[in-house]
Amino acid sequence: MCPVKDPAPALSPVTVSLQDLRAGGIPFPTLVSAFGPTSLGILLVRDLPPQFPTLRTHVLSNASHLAHLSARKLEHLTNAQAKYLVGWSHGKETLRPGVVDQGKGSYYVNCGFYQDKNRNTTAEAEPSSVPGKHDDEEKQWEGFEEYTAPNIWPDEEDIAGFRESAEELISLIIDVAVLVAQACDRYAVKAVEGYEDGYLERVVKTSTTTKARLLHYFPAKEKEGVGTNGDVKCSSRRDNCNRKDVDEDDWCATHLDHGCLTGLTSAMFVDESTTSLTNPDPSKPIDELPGSPDPSSGLYIRSRGGQTIKINIPRDCLAFQTGEALELITQGKFKAVPHFVRGVSADAAGSIARNTMAVFTQPNLGELVDRERGITFGEFARGVVSKNTA
Repeated sequence: MCPVKDPAPALSPVTVSLQDLRAGGIPFPTLVSAFGPTSLGILLVRDLPPQFPTLRTHVLSNASHLAHLSARKLEHLTNAQAKYLVGWSHGKETLRPGVVDQGKGSYYVNCGFYQDKNRNTTAEAEPSSVPGKHDDEEKQWEGFEEYTAPNIWPDEEDIAGFRESAEELISLIIDVAVLVAQACDRYAVKAVEGYEDGYLERVVKTSTTTKARLLHYFPAKEKEGVGTNGDVKCSSRRDNCNRKDVDEDDWCATHLDHGCLTGLTSAMFVDESTTSLTNPDPSKPIDELPGSPDPSSGLYIRSRGGQTIKINIPRDCLAFQTGEALELITQGKFKAVPHFVRGVSADAAGSIARNTMAVFTQPNLGELVDRERGITFGEFARGVVSKNTA
């Protein structure tokens, strides 16, 4: 084994270029600074492909358009059998025992199309060129509809280009995740006893269970004083409520991603009081605010030392966070990162929404993630999903 010394803790995310990832030139200390036991558990990637800014703007704009469809149309985009983890989901996620999140809406996409354009499509889709290609696998994983169910897309007349732009952005994020996985593999094969060379790259590149989540944090309702993440029951006048109370309450919603690597875009902040959200024109994306009018709003993580740190993702970058499956796979050399999102407060001017996209790269259901105990990702994920679904 080749020992790799952990560097001192960093309080800002490590940033690397896409070119360095492609060239395999990320030094081990840099990688450990990003993902290791004393790290923040997050890596920023800059110098992305030229189509990224346009794709990001279109897809995140569509999160607001989607959330403002009629209740009837949104209901047609839900799938209860898939535990509301395919298509539209609102008010189905448990923040903590007894509290359901009403503050954000999610649109989930199964990303099997990255492997096969006919995966996760409806029965009316073009049949596979190989008869019965997926039949045995689908029978084996009955009860995991959240990973195997067909995607549900908005009608083109409602949001033109929604599916095309979403699939393009998701594919770009997975492409970059594959390069991050390659860098992780080069480290892990030297630092983790018995690690299979190329394991994480194979998992990320060949997974049919990767999941994308387009998120819309609704504007805070001043009369209710509920932040966009729905878990702060505090008057907008701050009666009997101080900043520490809000922090403690938010931490009740802190969670770990249960996949390998989570790819994140920066958030788009939109003043919906000045923006038309009906009859969207794909050639005219929503006007994006330069930043959040509430400086406390955004992505927070709890560092390995117990510090609460706000993470700012530049608009032209992607961020990658470590999940629980990666921690298991690397026997703790890379640690999953606890994190939460605080929405814009009701005191902020305007009607401010927050849109973002996360892509959870995760192993196939039958992939072993804990070799010592013989636990597959499907077995591991089942417990996580049941705990988080209302």
